[in-house]
Amino acid sequence: MSKTLSGKVQTVLGLISPDELGVTSMHEHLIIDFTVVFQKPDDLIGISKSYQPVTMQNLGWVRYDPFRSFTNLSLKDEETAIDEVKKFVAAGGQSIVDTTSVGIQRSPESLALISRMSGANIVMGSGYYIAASHPASVAQKTENDIADEIVSDIIDGAQNTEIKSGFIGEIGCSWPLNKNEKKILRASAIAQSKTGASIVIHPGRDVQAPFEIIDILGDAGADISRVVMGHIGRTYSDIELVIELARLGCYLSYDQFGWENSYFSYGSMDFPSDAMRIGYIKRLVDDGFVDQIVIGQDIACKHLLQKYGGYGYAHLVDNVIPRLLSAGLTQDQVDIITKMNPANVLTFN
Repeated sequence: MSKTLSGKVQTVLGLISPDELGVTSMHEHLIIDFTVVFQKPDDLIGISKSYQPVTMQNLGWVRYDPFRSFTNLSLKDEETAIDEVKKFVAAGGQSIVDTTSVGIQRSPESLALISRMSGANIVMGSGYYIAASHPASVAQKTENDIADEIVSDIIDGAQNTEIKSGFIGEIGCSWPLNKNEKKILRASAIAQSKTGASIVIHPGRDVQAPFEIIDILGDAGADISRVVMGHIGRTYSDIELVIELARLGCYLSYDQFGWENSYFSYGSMDFPSDAMRIGYIKRLVDDGFVDQIVIGQDIACKHLLQKYGGYGYAHLVDNVIPRLLSAGLTQDQVDIITKMNPANVLTFN
């Protein structure tokens, strides 16, 4: 591991001290092509709607099942991103973890511009998203090839730039796991050992998926205490299974605040509401797992932005944090979840 990185957080604009992070949203997408998850409607009217711009006239249709709108699944406008992130900063947010990885249009130069223009710290990821988004070349690469790519993104810069990644992920996993996804998980463990970076996981949509992923990472030598298991809320309705996962030592990311649509075509489990997410977090805090919880919003679609009628990135500060406090968490506990835990995750060993 580079001695230069040890004890620091690496943003798209350079190294900072962990105490400069402040309130941090741990799972977002500022620029993304998310069309890999598009669910084409079966009917001609639905197909026609899928390719229309997102407007007030069709927003209800989009919100009901966001993945059936092709145009909803693309965030590529830098000016919109800057404006939305400025609102996050104005609300009191300070840092955003952009978990866009290879396969869904990670954009280092755009992230650097957004950071400079908005004033937010932005930490960029590395590695690959789910198998459906993989470049064809992934199949030919070895674990060490992929590990070397990840290390280079962190040490040298990503995509022929000098803009460097600050963590590994989000590493995309399907259910069941694809053989290349398993290879990338093992490569991520190798890269972690060489860099001291944390790993952020997008698990498959099955209650056993996070456990299998932890097993693979552990067998490959990963430090499980520096693994963030994402999308806990859409993976588990049974809090006892979440507690079982927490006992393995990984971080638990409730990272889809603001996704208030219950019906969801991309999986068999309905989405929880924000109130339910807060209830799960309260139970985990009461059971002694406050040091393993992080939160975010996973904004990857237009309908979630304020410009299109959504809550935007500021929702975490404006609404979620006050609701956590009103649910019975103390200010110290909220600070652990929104400041201390992100700092621990993002600081290189």
